[in-house]
Amino acid sequence: MKYLALIQARCGSSRLPNKVLMDLAGKPALLRTIERVQKSKYVDEVIVVTSINIENLAIVKLCADYGVRVFPGSEDDVLDRFYQAAKLIKPEYIIRVTGDCPLYDAALLDGAIEQMKPDTDYIAQLGHETYPDGLDIEVFTREALEISWQEAVLKSEREHVTQYIRKHGERFKLQDLLFPYGDYGGDRWTLDELEDYELISAIYEHFKNNKDFTTEDVLEFLNGDGAHLRQINNNIERNEGLKKSILNDRVVL
Repeated sequence: MKYLALIQARCGSSRLPNKVLMDLAGKPALLRTIERVQKSKYVDEVIVVTSINIENLAIVKLCADYGVRVFPGSEDDVLDRFYQAAKLIKPEYIIRVTGDCPLYDAALLDGAIEQMKPDTDYIAQLGHETYPDGLDIEVFTREALEISWQEAVLKSEREHVTQYIRKHGERFKLQDLLFPYGDYGGDRWTLDELEDYELISAIYEHFKNNKDFTTEDVLEFLNGDGAHLRQINNNIERNEGLKKSILNDRVVL
């Protein structure tokens, strides 16, 4: 297998519990994310990686109902979850997706894959973030994942999967990504707070008759008739969870 997409998801979110199961135009948010990733012309399989906590049985059932494989692993060591799943499947590349990204665009992912140089270990936004929060693209080699799993010792590095790679440009060949439609780094399309849900629900309602809507379609809507919706969640800080993890960091291995 060349490209394996791993979607991390659990029900125990502190800010918005069960967010991945919240309804978006008749389907759970996690299923919306899965379906949008599956549209990629390069992804060979999509697997959901969750934790072994009993509260995540709803995710396991959802995946079983829709024929998506699920891998249960560590609750806190998400890096280990990814590594153990990849160890079983043995893909050349892993695509990291979080289950709170129901506006994920497979066309953007395919574009990143096509840009990825043969010697690149990791491609993502490395400098100024120009993608709307929730459309983030991360693709990395299985070898880079294995090195991270072996060497990452900080809690933030185990929880946020690719932090070790990002911090060690001397070990890995890193490649930067820029959002093809300009700088929308201030926009928030992720599902972490109730305000996020209000925005994303409104977007799905607007496109209820267009199941294949694209990022370009959403931008046209939010820059036009839906411009007022951008104010719903624009007071929420980007990467709040990561920043909190780094602030409270400690060695765990």
